[in-house]
Amino acid sequence: MTTGRNLDQDLGVEQRASDSPYVERLYRAGETTGTAPARMRSVANSNWELVIWRHRGVTSVAVRGPETTPAVVDVPLGGETFGIIFRHGAYLRPLPVPDLVDTAVQSPHVTARSFVLQGDDWQLPTYDNADIFVDRLVRAGLLVRDPLVTDVLRGDTTTLVTPRSVQRRVVAATGLTQGTVRQIERARQAAILLAHGGTATDVVQQVGYHDQPHLARSLIRFLGSTATRLQRPEPGEVLSLLYKTDAEIRP
Repeated sequence: MTTGRNLDQDLGVEQRASDSPYVERLYRAGETTGTAPARMRSVANSNWELVIWRHRGVTSVAVRGPETTPAVVDVPLGGETFGIIFRHGAYLRPLPVPDLVDTAVQSPHVTARSFVLQGDDWQLPTYDNADIFVDRLVRAGLLVRDPLVTDVLRGDTTTLVTPRSVQRRVVAATGLTQGTVRQIERARQAAILLAHGGTATDVVQQVGYHDQPHLARSLIRFLGSTATRLQRPEPGEVLSLLYKTDAEIRP
């Protein structure tokens, strides 16, 4: 049974957690969930994802890598989007995550019901059967996971391998260093707190910034925004999907 459903009718986005150890979050937006905003600020994200979108009768599928910088994108009217955000440590064998950072790879052939991955046809997953689809990828040997990476980025320590080996495995599985993952996740957590009424002073203490200028630099770098704008967003513009993860966010 899945848990953690969250629906924001104003943003037209529905999201939920997953039972799969390979998946961080599932989301969908568009006609099935409400009216989408006119403009979205896509913030930095340390996870990769599989995205399916439909617009004007055309279906597209892409694997989108971690994003280290923010961007503002227009949201087309009448479209639908569904995404599977994968957990730190999970990756597709055919598509090394380091090659996907700040870019995306589209499926070469997509129909209304299927898409091509590694030369084979796969039935398009849905918001409700995504865990089954992920399990099929695992059984086919396409989706694998490094549990050590998941544990280390959650804050656990290990004496089984050297720090240098840990860093190599983190970069291989996520495309990012441990430090970059923590910085991105800390900025995203700060955005959540500010959007829910937290003050800059409170956020500095709760999330572990050195001071308010440190917080301000991080927000600009990873979210392209300021604390004031996060507290009072501009009409017609929203942030891309934000949610709390288990990733360690210490300095």
